[in-house]
Amino acid sequence: MNDTRKLLEQVKLGDVSIEKALLELKKKPYEDIGYAKLDLHRKTMQGASEVVYGSGKTAEQIIGIVKAFESDGEKNVLITRLDPEKAARVMESCEMTYYNEGRIGIVGAKAAPGGIGKIVIATGGTSDIPVAEEAALTAEFLGNEVLRLYDVGVAGLHRVLDNLDYIAEASVIVAIAGMEGALASVVGGIADCPVIAVPTSVGYGASFGGVSALLSMLNSCASGVSVVNIDNGFGAGYLASMINHMGDR
Repeated sequence: MNDTRKLLEQVKLGDVSIEKALLELKKKPYEDIGYAKLDLHRKTMQGASEVVYGSGKTAEQIIGIVKAFESDGEKNVLITRLDPEKAARVMESCEMTYYNEGRIGIVGAKAAPGGIGKIVIATGGTSDIPVAEEAALTAEFLGNEVLRLYDVGVAGLHRVLDNLDYIAEASVIVAIAGMEGALASVVGGIADCPVIAVPTSVGYGASFGGVSALLSMLNSCASGVSVVNIDNGFGAGYLASMINHMGDR
């Protein structure tokens, strides 16, 4: 239940006055802190608070953004693409857990797991794990149970087939692969749930930094496969969470 609906339910039950409800709704939709304008209504509109993209921001800017969110009552903040050096500086001022492999910082706590079922994160190879961890941690932060199936690429097809039970039980699958990106089509051909394909920049010269995998996934003949941008684990994890929580709407 989003904040606006909860507020209206409280008005209906008589727990909150109309005047107080109007005051809450009139609060400014964003906070201008000079170098950033924080979207304070994102959680009301989309069900999840604004996520901080760490790349390109200084540690001091990230700390300022986190403090501003905390002042507005948002205690749990997700920070993506956060390098270890900045993370160390942020942790000096904020209570943050840092996940080095996925380059993710979480201030506060992950939401309790919920939704329709499990999100399966599958990778073609071990080299795809950093992107997979970005997806998995994003999904966990947003309140999902995540099952990781790593290094199950098509070069050894039996590795995928050994995990058919997990694939069959998933509510949504994130298939992450570089090289030729064939994993998404294979998983899409055996799963009865939506598959989100993530091309990675893993591969040799002719993979063109992930463009080959991207084009293969876009041209997948398996139905029910959608594609996000190269190395966009965050986008895949976020979308997977939205699909998994459709029953909450």
